[in-house]
Amino acid sequence: MSDAVRVESLHKTYDDTVTALAGVTAGFPNGTFTAVMGPSGSGKSTLLQCAAGLDRPTGGRVFIGGTEVTAANDTKMTKFRRQRVGFIFQDYNLLPSLTVEQNVVLPLRLAGRKVDRRRCREVLGHLGLGDRLNDRPEKLSGGQRQRVAVARALVTEPAVIFADEPTGALDLRSAQDVLALLRAVVHQYGRTVVMVTHDPMAAAYADSVLFLADGRLAGELRNPTADAVAERLAHLGDAARVGVAA
Repeated sequence: MSDAVRVESLHKTYDDTVTALAGVTAGFPNGTFTAVMGPSGSGKSTLLQCAAGLDRPTGGRVFIGGTEVTAANDTKMTKFRRQRVGFIFQDYNLLPSLTVEQNVVLPLRLAGRKVDRRRCREVLGHLGLGDRLNDRPEKLSGGQRQRVAVARALVTEPAVIFADEPTGALDLRSAQDVLALLRAVVHQYGRTVVMVTHDPMAAAYADSVLFLADGRLAGELRNPTADAVAERLAHLGDAARVGVAA
């Protein structure tokens, strides 16, 4: 199985003093759902930002769909990201002045691509938002807003969707609905999802969990359960506290 995303020897430092990533190599296969977890400060959000082309690593390479995005200049990277990458954020990142439909097609407009309104409405219909096309985000619940964000990520038909704490602002029921939706995106639509989360329950929806600690890979768990993820995180947290104490 080929990788939708691959990072090789990824390093990221800030101000030449803080090391966020220290040589991470990992692959995210096509058509899979991977959760990335670790203690606070482990580098998980930095890994997502570098892998998605939102931030440049200090060293190493990033490949999306076989294309090395780290070799591109900023303009080309931005263009590639708009065409091949979808994003879902904790705070939805919807524009309040736009309707649901306008928010969903915005990435297509920014990329200079033709807007297929039938495709857009089809996606929104599948996500239970077919009757909310002309509503603005303020009229939607948190769960509905995140569904709009999922639709926006899907409509560009990206090589990979990066989700950064997508359920962090949702109640339990809405979170479960969105996570089930992300699983369906992978297993029914064949997309690839990479999700950063701190929640073991959320990670249990993924096919596998990649653990980070101190900017390095600290293991992988396939077919995760919430209990197994929580136990692994507890061990990582204990190790981090011991390191600080030492």
